[in-house]
Amino acid sequence: MPFSLDALRRRPDLEGPDLVAVDAADRLLLDESAAARVDLADGALVIIGDTHGALTLTAADAGARGIRVHQDELLGERALAANAADAGLDTVFTSHPLDAELLTGARVVLLRLPRSLRALADIAGLIALHADPSVSVFAGGRLKHMTVSMNEVLRAHFDRVDVSHARQKSRVLLARGPHDGVAPVPEAAEIDGIRVRALGGAFAGASIDIGTRLLLEHLPAPSGPEAIDLACGTGVVAAALAVRHPSLRVLACDQSAIAVASARATAEANGVADRVRVVRDDMLETQPDASASFIALNPPFHAGGAVADRLAPRMFADAARALHAGGELWTVWNSALQYRMPLERIVGPTRQVARDRKFTVTVSTKR
Repeated sequence: MPFSLDALRRRPDLEGPDLVAVDAADRLLLDESAAARVDLADGALVIIGDTHGALTLTAADAGARGIRVHQDELLGERALAANAADAGLDTVFTSHPLDAELLTGARVVLLRLPRSLRALADIAGLIALHADPSVSVFAGGRLKHMTVSMNEVLRAHFDRVDVSHARQKSRVLLARGPHDGVAPVPEAAEIDGIRVRALGGAFAGASIDIGTRLLLEHLPAPSGPEAIDLACGTGVVAAALAVRHPSLRVLACDQSAIAVASARATAEANGVADRVRVVRDDMLETQPDASASFIALNPPFHAGGAVADRLAPRMFADAARALHAGGELWTVWNSALQYRMPLERIVGPTRQVARDRKFTVTVSTKR
């Protein structure tokens, strides 16, 4: 039976009426690249940013094999794997980090445009560095997330950038003639004594967002020998805890590959890489029940482009599972989201520690 985009699902990622597994930009990318993908040699197609498998599995259904895929989010990888298994296409692609092995010799690259210009620059530079000189890069997105600056970023690494006609509020940029390839280098800054490192697309970049600043101002010394920075982003909280408390060991985790690489660079820059372990994980999936005594969390509240109020409660629940009785979850959240009641219900007694014009810091004690 031919593969159908209508059969795609997002699971184990969040699902809901406003959370789609395929959109008009995916369909336009596939149509614009169709001719370039005909009779393509095995291993010559690379796909970057395929959210849940629409690009990879449609290309595979059309005959592509040896497809190399990079997805920043771990749940995207797992959704692709699940959809591929359903379609009987689970042996025709491999997942890779964003590195030379992903791109060496690539002749066609399908790219869902990231929103961050620095992320696009990192990707474009890496393609130009490692792909075949004849490579064609089809980069597509929704018009509401695209800017003319994206064309200029691509022109810094490609001789020619053409623009498709818009369709269903989506557009594709076609880049050819790679030059001036370069490997990504994290952006660097030092703020309040913490050296921050951030690859393109990392939340807040090489800065400390105001919610995390408020959390850092009020975090106490953990009572045990270990702490966890859940949804760690660039690893600022993990690094700060390790710097402040020289005997503390910290686990930093995030499902984003960009975040994990940035957090490792942040730990290294602060001289605490020996005590900060950074893992790519779905929340705290790899942590045993009732094993943690101290968790810090600045929860995200977006799933792709949609506000998703189910993200934080899922994190609260997994933190509660991982905490032992009496363990503490320190959370900072936008005050308008009113997370105190969910924290009370899911984790345990919760008290406000600090509040400013926008954010609230609470500590919840596991029952």
